[in-house]
Amino acid sequence: MAQRGAQDVGLVFPGQGSQVVGMGRALYEAYPELKRLYDEASVVLGYDCAALCFEGPAERLNLTEYTQPALLVTSIAAWRVLEPAGIKPVVVAGHSLGEYSALVAAGGLSFGDAVALVQKRGRYMSEAVAPGSGLVAALLGLTTDVVEEVCRQASSVGVVAPANYNSPGQIVIAGEKAAVERAIEVAKTKGCKRAIPLPVSVPVHTPLMQQAADRLAVDVASIPWSDLKVPLINNVEAKAITKARDVQSSLIRQLPSPVLWIDTIRTMASMGVATFVEVGPGTVLTGLIKRILPEAKLLQVQDPATLRATLNALGG
Repeated sequence: MAQRGAQDVGLVFPGQGSQVVGMGRALYEAYPELKRLYDEASVVLGYDCAALCFEGPAERLNLTEYTQPALLVTSIAAWRVLEPAGIKPVVVAGHSLGEYSALVAAGGLSFGDAVALVQKRGRYMSEAVAPGSGLVAALLGLTTDVVEEVCRQASSVGVVAPANYNSPGQIVIAGEKAAVERAIEVAKTKGCKRAIPLPVSVPVHTPLMQQAADRLAVDVASIPWSDLKVPLINNVEAKAITKARDVQSSLIRQLPSPVLWIDTIRTMASMGVATFVEVGPGTVLTGLIKRILPEAKLLQVQDPATLRATLNALGG
């Protein structure tokens, strides 16, 4: 199969919010070799990962501790069927949890270690905040400056902060429930078009996650890491990194810090990326990139049909 050059392809991997019951099933059924991947994950996790992804229930799949490994496994399954085509990306990135999928694809850590790490990451995040005490919501139609001011005003009733700078006009905020609800009220007085609660069970990428980050640091330090074969644009600074030590530091700082997704995509574009391939379930990142870079070519790999379409588009 023809090899696609690295001059303009970037890979992006989705994070929480992209999970859905049934994700990955079509690829699993079409590519029998993927069974080994799911079996390996199930041994690490201590439960049937394929059954959770394909059959749910949604209530369990949407719990952070289960969502994170499920998304990572589904995304790496998609990468495993794309990789043999010889697609050589110039750079990779992942949205929050997706950063771990990107690191596996870039050769930074093994699949098994990544599954174990994100299971712990999800557990630590869940345990850092009492169930039901946090809230995550997307604010539409406001500028960065206005959202930051909204959070400052609402912080009088608790912790609330920008969590994801997703695209122009879409910024996710997170924090303690009362403070996020207050921020939504304030945002509506400042022209917010819509405020959408998100299916994320903990307020990630806020200072409430510092305790989880401290716990995760111990696990990150305990597993083997390699320098990356392909640069990663990290969430916390939107800069290209390749060294294992920089990756480890970045992952710990990522948890209590906002995801700079707008800057990440613009950095990828500045490195020559004109074609973005979303590898994993859903099209959340495709939608965000369309608003950040309207001229970008956007492709996905989440089932056999999108895999074929992507390979055709890339000349594979």
